[in-house]
Amino acid sequence: MNNRKTIYLIRHCEANGQKADAELTSNGRKQAIALAGLLEDKEIQFILSSTYLRAYESIRPLAERLRLTIHKEERLIERKLSDKNLDDWLLLLEESFTNLDIRYEGGESSRQAMDRGIAVVKECLQRKETTFAIVTHGNLLSLIWKYFDQTVGFKEWRELANPDVFQIAYQQESIRINRIWGE
Repeated sequence: MNNRKTIYLIRHCEANGQKADAELTSNGRKQAIALAGLLEDKEIQFILSSTYLRAYESIRPLAERLRLTIHKEERLIERKLSDKNLDDWLLLLEESFTNLDIRYEGGESSRQAMDRGIAVVKECLQRKETTFAIVTHGNLLSLIWKYFDQTVGFKEWRELANPDVFQIAYQQESIRINRIWGE
């Protein structure tokens, strides 16, 4: 493994809903162009995206500018809290940030989602490329962030923007995470 790796962890731009085929809004399409402007000089060599349309559309302008393929990755899809309509889903989601193993009917626990997201990050670290863009969704992004910083929780998830970008810099055993978009 190269001693230095950089991952840009990205939450998708504003979309028309939560379904897998939800498209970006007109504002979301403008955000995707602005996102490409922010990232085009970061020497990104490899792009991974959730298979959900809003994530793919969020990174497409950058991929086109850099002439890179977008590699669709099923493990980057949004976490499913439950397959039931939950009136108190926000409270249940909040609880899932403190009890990572709690699992609601038909859903996955925070730890399960975190593990699949971190597996993607670790695979990037083993690749020959040194700079990556990974596009995902708010809940999964916050769980990946929490893996590196245990203080991250429900509050930080609520404060995420669409889009949002975090730079994860690896140098030997040192890891630095900086928010470079959302604040």
